[in-house]
Amino acid sequence: MATAGHVDHGKSTLVRALTGMEPDRFAEERRRGMTIDLGFAWTRLGAGTVAFVDVPGHERFVTTMLAGVGPVPAVLLVVAADEGWMPQSAEHLDALVALGVRDGLLVITRSDLLEPDLALDDARTHLRGTPLDGIPAVSVSARTGAGMDELRTAIGALADRLPAPDDGADVRLWVDRAFTVRGAGTVVTGTLPAGRLRVDDELELAGADGTRRVTVRGLQSLGEPVGDAGGVSRVAVNLRGVPREALTRGDVLLTPGAWLTSDTVDVRLHHAHDDDLPRELSLHVGSVAVPVRVRPLGADTVRLRLRHPLPLRVGDRAVLRDPGRRRVRAGVTVLDVRPPDLRRRGSAAARGVELAGMDGRPDPVAELRRRGTVRRAELAAMGVPVDGLGTGPWLLDPERAATAARDLAAAVDAHDRADPLDPGLPTEAARRAAGLPDARLVDDVLPHAPGLAHRDGRVVRTAAAGLTPAVVTALEALRSDLAAAPFAAPDAARLAELGLGPRELASLVRAGELLRLADGVVLLAGADDRAAESLAGLPDGFTVSDARQALGTSRRVAVPLLELLARSGRTTRSPDGVHRLRVPGGSAPP
Repeated sequence: MATAGHVDHGKSTLVRALTGMEPDRFAEERRRGMTIDLGFAWTRLGAGTVAFVDVPGHERFVTTMLAGVGPVPAVLLVVAADEGWMPQSAEHLDALVALGVRDGLLVITRSDLLEPDLALDDARTHLRGTPLDGIPAVSVSARTGAGMDELRTAIGALADRLPAPDDGADVRLWVDRAFTVRGAGTVVTGTLPAGRLRVDDELELAGADGTRRVTVRGLQSLGEPVGDAGGVSRVAVNLRGVPREALTRGDVLLTPGAWLTSDTVDVRLHHAHDDDLPRELSLHVGSVAVPVRVRPLGADTVRLRLRHPLPLRVGDRAVLRDPGRRRVRAGVTVLDVRPPDLRRRGSAAARGVELAGMDGRPDPVAELRRRGTVRRAELAAMGVPVDGLGTGPWLLDPERAATAARDLAAAVDAHDRADPLDPGLPTEAARRAAGLPDARLVDDVLPHAPGLAHRDGRVVRTAAAGLTPAVVTALEALRSDLAAAPFAAPDAARLAELGLGPRELASLVRAGELLRLADGVVLLAGADDRAAESLAGLPDGFTVSDARQALGTSRRVAVPLLELLARSGRTTRSPDGVHRLRVPGGSAPP
């Protein structure tokens, strides 16, 4: 948990008394009696260990304070009994509220100098109406030790009621310190909120200058080497593959391939101090601060354009701060990390209406409906659960599928009217007609398009109604010919008599009405399945002659038909020319 409060109200002294450790790392900090950079200390309380991020209270170091508070789940809000609520108490509270911190303790320090009740009542008044309203309060004196045991008990109870972190979450560790250790190399520290880090893990290191791959050479947690570490914990990570000079506070270690970086996000404002936000502010998230341009969209929604991209997800909380006026302007909840472009007149207002119905809680069905089609991995990287939405690489909203099906059916019909002897659309043309980003989605659309089928690289009408009247008439005559002798393929003379030349036959094959065995040798669709059923009645091991007689056909048909059955894995042929049917689900019988 983090400390918060006005400068010189005893935050570091309190941490020192709780842990016996010195949180102020630099001689300058100890000389001036104030925290300048982030300090860290820890102690065992009951069955667990509590680590403290000690933040500076001076107004000049609020950016550092935000870097320390951002990743932690709870806060010790410190107010001195002899001074009471002060300006930085207010700004720190604004930051905590903006970040959505709801768990903490109100600690009245220096209670040996002045009766703490007045400062406690004043602080309670300022907390009223915020998420920290009603948090437990303890009055202490670090100098005399009064109230310290009560404080330790309260901290232990607070730690016990914090929600358990997700051990299987994707890693996102914001770097708050980077330094070099002799004999080890580059080391970074940060607060791991969830997920798990392990020695030898490969991670992505993302920063303002881009992304690179690094390897975890070693790990420490609470000053001890460990093989792995889970959230919520303070960790030091020894990295291989990056020099110290390439690192800065605000860089972030990520699970490879699991995060999207975005330089444009749509957000909801919380606790905004003014209705009219400046157009340029600073966005604080994790340990990073990035300049942003603000574009209003709705009553409490805006679009932020970041100077450089960050790995953000739906539901992330952050702070908008005005560095010029040195004040927190609003908290934000991320609503969309892949928002649509706003190029048409009225699109910003329409987007504001759409955002009004979003609350920052990832909704898989609603996200898929808004996007229509999206890569499964991309939606998961946005922070949206994808279980139950399908298993393929692409996800397709049912309403979007129905619209695509109507467009595809209209395109197939238009093509067939224009070129009736070449029915159906090639797969890529079908994808474009349906407005789909990937050809694999064509098959997902077809269940919503009765009468269409995807065969041999084309989307075709499944019924003969899509063919010319002359071809339909010829097909019906051919059906009559083959009704009594389904394997007696018509010869060239009969096909010519029916007006079925090469293009007409090709159109019937593409429409799924005929099965082509060889040039000029066609049967009705499904004849190969019926042949396999008929051949099952032959003794094990049969010849072409046996098959010809069983099927009531000629060698001209039997040979290519057996070749088709072999190619499709339904028969096997031995070197001596004997054919055998394969056992369903297994191999040919011996």
